[in-house]
Amino acid sequence: MGYLGAAGNGGIWGMGPFHHNFRRRSNKKRDANNKRESKPSNSLDSAAAGGYQFPLQQAATSSVLCLTGDTIAQLRHRWVRNKGTLANSGDIKDIITTLSSEHDYIRALRMSSYGFLLYGPGSYAWYQLLDQFMPQKNVQNLTAKVVLNQVVLGPTVIGVIFAWNNLWLGKLSELPDKYKNDALPTLLTGFKFWIPVSILNFGVVPLQARVAFMSISSIFWNFYLSSTMSR
Repeated sequence: MGYLGAAGNGGIWGMGPFHHNFRRRSNKKRDANNKRESKPSNSLDSAAAGGYQFPLQQAATSSVLCLTGDTIAQLRHRWVRNKGTLANSGDIKDIITTLSSEHDYIRALRMSSYGFLLYGPGSYAWYQLLDQFMPQKNVQNLTAKVVLNQVVLGPTVIGVIFAWNNLWLGKLSELPDKYKNDALPTLLTGFKFWIPVSILNFGVVPLQARVAFMSISSIFWNFYLSSTMSR
């Protein structure tokens, strides 16, 4: 029974404090081993957590605003075409019916899908990249961002949207002529519009709102692009 009585003071074999110290050391060693073994999985978890996430909000915002720009362009085109008739018409219902008739829904889908799949995610990634390499707000970084936006993003956007448009129309063979005739004039016109907008975008607007701000600005630009691509 003495052996059993010793259990109250440190263990069934009467090891006492030595047994407690040994057990503590063993537990520490086991905890250390567990931490080492868990590091790879933690790294994998971190990598998974830091993986690419589709910027749904920016994509959806860009899609809606591209659709808005195209809708305005289509409405304007029908207004110019039927201006004489509409000006003499006193019936609001007649005017609305005329403007909403013959709406090109495939063209609208083409522009909205471009905003959702390409412009929204692509421009958001671009702004993140610029902020990663030039995080401080100063004149030098602002100037560099504006210049890079015009020299890199501008031609890329024009090249992609022309290709996207011709792909939907089944006219990829005509794409080189489209670039030759319209790309440079579109780019030069874009400089006049986008340089002031870019200064505001990088100088004032926070990162999370930049796609939305540029997309709102691009309602006017998409109106111009949509008109250019439909000529």
